[in-house]
Order: sequence, then C-alpha cells, then structure tokens
Amino acid sequence: MTILIPSYEPDERLLGLIHSLKTDDNPSILIVDDGSGEDYREIFESAREAGCTVVTHPTNQGKGRALKTGFDYIRQNDCTEGVICADSDGQHLPKDIMRVAHAVRENPKHIVLGSRRFTGKVPARSRFGNTATRMVYSVATGTPIRDTQTGLRGYSSDMLDWLCRIPGERFEYEMNMLLESKSAGYPLLEVPIDTVYLEENKSSHFRPLIDSARIYFPFIKFCFSSGFSAILDFILLFLIQAMGGSLLLSVLGARVGSSLFNFAVNRRFVFAKQGERSAKRAASRYYALVVLLLICNYGLLYAFSESIGIPLFWAKLMTEALLFAISFMAQRKFVY
Repeated sequence: MTILIPSYEPDERLLGLIHSLKTDDNPSILIVDDGSGEDYREIFESAREAGCTVVTHPTNQGKGRALKTGFDYIRQNDCTEGVICADSDGQHLPKDIMRVAHAVRENPKHIVLGSRRFTGKVPARSRFGNTATRMVYSVATGTPIRDTQTGLRGYSSDMLDWLCRIPGERFEYEMNMLLESKSAGYPLLEVPIDTVYLEENKSSHFRPLIDSARIYFPFIKFCFSSGFSAILDFILLFLIQAMGGSLLLSVLGARVGSSLFNFAVNRRFVFAKQGERSAKRAASRYYALVVLLLICNYGLLYAFSESIGIPLFWAKLMTEALLFAISFMAQRKFVY
C-alpha cells in the first residue's frame, strides 16, 4: 500500500504525519513537492531521511497535477497494491488514513472516501463549500454523498491508468474524478473519519472564488447552454403558437430548433473533453434523449396547462426545471 501526499509549502505537520505513519504498518510514502521552492527544501530532505520518496515539480502546478504525477510514478514502479491519498496539513489522522487503507484492501475496484461528518467547530467557508459541491454532485449524478471535498481517498492499483487520464490540474481534478467514477464503473464507498480543522484551516491553499469556479465549471457551462437553449425554445414556442399552431406543433417546432443549437454548443464547449464518441453516434444518442424529453415535456405541459389550468408561461418554467437535472445527467453519461 502506497500513501501519496501532494504537498505545497508544508510545515512541520507533514513530518509529524510521516513519523506517525511509519510507526503503524510502515507503509510506502510518496510525497509530491508541488513547486514549494528553496525555503521548504529542508522539510522535504527530512522526509527523504525518514524513508519517503519525494518527487519535485520545478514550479507550482496545482493539486490535480501533483496527484497525477504521483499516480504516474506509482504506475511506472509496478504498484500491485492500492494507493491512499492524504493531505499534508495535519487534517487527516494516521488512524483514519489506515482505516481507508483497510477499506481499499477489503473493497477492490471501489473508490474509498474518508468522509467527514462536519461536527463541532467547522470554518464557515469549508462548511458552505462542501454543502454547495455536495448539491452540485447530487444533481449531476443522482448519487448523494456526504463529503465531496475530502482529500483522503483510496484507490485500487488497477485504477491508476484511469486516474492519470482524468482532466483537471488543480482542485477541480478531485471533483472531476467523482463525476466520472460512475461511468468508469467504480462505485464510491464512504468511510467515516474525524473532522479536523487547524487554525481555521488557514494552511489550505484553496482559493474560494477561482477554485470554486473550476470545480463548478462543467455544471456552469451546462447551465448557460441550457439557459440560452431554453430562451430560444420559449421564443419559438410562442412564435409558432402565435402563427396559429397547436400546442403539440408549437412544442415540436420549438424543441427541434432549440435542440439543434443545444447539441452543437454542448458537443463543442460543455462536454468537449468527453468527445471520444463520433459526432454521428453522439447525435443519435442526443436525439433519442430529445425524443424522450419531448414526450415528457409535452406530457408535463399538458398536465400543467390544459388539465390544471396553469398559464402556459409558468407551466413551461415548471416543466423545464423538472427536466433540467435529468438532461444534464443523461448527456454527461450517455451522449458525450
């Protein structure tokens, strides 16, 4: 079992964690120095003297890149056991790291998450950040998990090739990994761990605005794409109906026009990193989804507008809101 620790400008807590781990099962420890610079050389030299392998980035490249550097190093050195990723700032207790390691041995081909329960005194930005990403992940995948931002994670060795291919260079990498885990065939397993925040989490290098935008970027792009498509759909719906079309004809015409726009934007900009499928194959799946959503769209519109008597404008808003999450999940998993 290899413990991988990405580290940027660490303090003595990194050395304390190393010594604590070395007294328990004596695991192999790989540290990736993510461009910390000369001021931190002594700490990494001490880590080497303690028996750790240290790989150094010449400049800071981000946590995602540091993790992928570590995964690639482990892969090239014929790792046959699992990999446990832990942070260097003292927030992961040795007993919890070894608990995740045990879960990896007992549950091959699962991604094991050290899941915090956020009890006690938790910094507001950490509590808010995890709540927000938990909601985004649940909407995007349909699978709720308690802790999306944990840095304590365990993987089987046969996941290393996949882990090296996941996009993202900074904090968004770990969210991308969760988003792609289901389609890759790797179930998530949460193991409860203690919640530890030292000095209000001041040692964290997470940038709330920039890194949050990176984490949410795929979902944000989809929101914009869907928003513009919905506006076009609204305009076409009322234009066709104003020209004397029936409700069914108006829904059909509006959806054809907006779907052509939506497919082009999603394929080129929103899900471009997943564009291994050919345009023809993606289009066939996309329009199969369009037909399914169209049936649902008409059924809901009819129920809200004709049966219940809700004005068409509000009925349309309610219908699109209900189908939005379904569309995102289906396009991410099946279309692109």
